[in-house]
Amino acid sequence: MIQTSSSIRPRRRAFGALEPSPIGVVLRWIGLSILALGCFFPFYAMVMLSLKPNLALHFPASLMPWNLSPESYKQVLVGQDVLVWLGNSLIYSVTSVVGVLLIASMAGYAFAKKRFRGKEVMFWSFLSMVMVPFHVTLIPTFIVLAKLGGVDTYWGLILPSLANAQAVFLMRQFIQGLPDELFEAASIDGAGPLRIFFTIVLPLCKPVLATLGIFVFLWHWNDFLWPLIMAKSSEMWTLTVGIASLQQQTVTLSVMLAGSVVALVPIFFAYLIAQRYVQEGVATTGIKG
Repeated sequence: MIQTSSSIRPRRRAFGALEPSPIGVVLRWIGLSILALGCFFPFYAMVMLSLKPNLALHFPASLMPWNLSPESYKQVLVGQDVLVWLGNSLIYSVTSVVGVLLIASMAGYAFAKKRFRGKEVMFWSFLSMVMVPFHVTLIPTFIVLAKLGGVDTYWGLILPSLANAQAVFLMRQFIQGLPDELFEAASIDGAGPLRIFFTIVLPLCKPVLATLGIFVFLWHWNDFLWPLIMAKSSEMWTLTVGIASLQQQTVTLSVMLAGSVVALVPIFFAYLIAQRYVQEGVATTGIKG
C-alpha cells in the first residue's frame, strides 16, 4: 500500500506537541542525571568528610569511601550537648508547625468562605506583613517578649512565629477552590462552624497542609537568628545555634560536618513521611492553576 502523507507525519500529543524522539529522551535523562549528581555531590562530600576524622584532606582521595570511622559522630553525640540542642529544635519546629497550620487553616477558612464586614481590608492588611522584613520587627518583638519574661523560654521562642501571613494566604487560596455546596449542605444538616472546619475543611486540605508543614518545618529547623537572640543559655540553644558555637571551639572539620549531618537527618525523614501529600498538593495546585 502507498502511505499517505498523513501516515508518515510525526505523531503528535495533545495540544499539538510533537512526541520526543528516542535520542531526545536519552539526552534529556543524561542531562537530568548530571544535574542530580551535581545537587547530590555536596551531601556526599559532607558525609564522606565527616567519616574521616584526624586525616589531612587530599582531594579527590578524601572523598573516596574507604578508611571510614564514626569517631566524629561519637564525639558530637557524647562530647557535646547535641542531643539537647536536637530536642530544642524538635520542640521549636514541631510546635511551630502545629500552631501555624492550625491558625493559618482557621484564618484561611474564615477569609475564604465566611462573610463579615471588613474582610477584604483585614485580609490585605494582614498580607501586607509579608512586605515588612523580619529584621525591622526583630528589636520591638524582643523588647516586648523580654518585658513579658519570654527570654530563654520555649513560648518566647515559638509565639512570634505563629502569625504567618504567607501560610494564611496559601490556605485561603486553596480553600477558595473548594465547592460551596459542601459547606451549604453541612450547614443545612445542622453542623456548626467548628464541626465543618474539623470534619470537612481539614480533611480536604491534607495535601496543602502537608506541603505547607514541610516548608514551615524547614523554616524553623534552619532558623538561626531568632533562636540566637532568645536563647541565652546553652541548654536552650537550637541545633543551628549549637553547631555554630562549635566553630568557637577547637573541633575538627569532621566534627563540624558530623553535626551538620545530624541536623540533616530529621529534615530527610520529615520529607519522607509527607512526600505523598506534598506531591498530591503540587499536582492539585497545578490542576487548579
